Amino acid sequence: MIPLDTLRARYIDGILAASDEAALEELRLAALGKKGEVALLMRELGKMSPEERQTTGKALNELKDELDAALRARKVSLADAALDERLRAEWLDVTLPARPRRFGTIHPVSQVTEECTAIFADMGFAVAEGPQIETDWFNFDALNIAPEHPARQEHDTFFMHRAAGDNRPPHVLRTHTSPVQIRAMQAQGAPIRVIAPGRVYRMDMDQTHTPMFHQIEGLAIDRDISMANLKWVLEEFFSAYFGTKVKTRFRASHFPFTEPSAEVDIQCSWVGGTLKVGEGDGWLEVLGSGMVHPKVLTAAGVDPTQWQGFAFGMGIDRMAMLKYGIPDLRAFFESDLRWLRHYGFAALDMPSVHAG
Repeated sequence: MIPLDTLRARYIDGILAASDEAALEELRLAALGKKGEVALLMRELGKMSPEERQTTGKALNELKDELDAALRARKVSLADAALDERLRAEWLDVTLPARPRRFGTIHPVSQVTEECTAIFADMGFAVAEGPQIETDWFNFDALNIAPEHPARQEHDTFFMHRAAGDNRPPHVLRTHTSPVQIRAMQAQGAPIRVIAPGRVYRMDMDQTHTPMFHQIEGLAIDRDISMANLKWVLEEFFSAYFGTKVKTRFRASHFPFTEPSAEVDIQCSWVGGTLKVGEGDGWLEVLGSGMVHPKVLTAAGVDPTQWQGFAFGMGIDRMAMLKYGIPDLRAFFESDLRWLRHYGFAALDMPSVHAG
């Protein structure tokens, strides 16, 4: 048997002299592998007397542990040396600018919704919300829309599927946010002053219409509210939104849920094919409005002999098109990154007046 001290000295010297992990692994296999020298010596224990086996076995285990510890320590030492070498060879100029990173943008619909909400909030309007899947009653009946009205036909409205034999009143994808006004009045009563922004759905698709779009509607109910209050609110809103004094023109119209009803135009001009709001001799229709119909107040649980008020509704998408010069409504919903980068807003962008 090779003297253990000789074996220990040879392998310890070899471990200390190993220059890389590959050499270290060769030494490990030669000493501690299944066919290594220590393993072969372990097999000789069976030929020894019990007294020799006890003494030699203990010495071999101690040698095995010592060599294993030396191998581990040298491996750590080599790794530390390699890291030190990398740190000396590699460097980074931390004063260099970072790699450019693209940031997402705020969609024009979200931007304009926030703008409108902020302006109406300054005039005392709270935000009210409601479900996008509405009952036939909230979407039509409570708003004084007759059963034969075209809006209640399948060519105009998305009706939810009903199984054969299911005779419950239909549910629809809401065609306007007016049902939110009914729910708000039922919940809060009068007086009330709310706006209702949100998605709405109609069966339409062209350059200025899409099957899903966004509306913001307003409602103000009190004892002495008149059309004059409505005109003031709308002119204040348009002036704040477009950043210039805007005049309005009311034209008589008809909506089932208001009486009297009016289409509202804003003053504008066309210069070289570019729309200029707040100047010129032209007029552009932007929304519908009127005094809330007594039947609508009654349906919402408000006494029409004690309370009256106005309501109005406009398209958020269309307001974005007018202010920021966006020509096609369909592009709002196409998820074109080039369009989003061009018309989108940075998180800290302040609203600006579209100048063409």
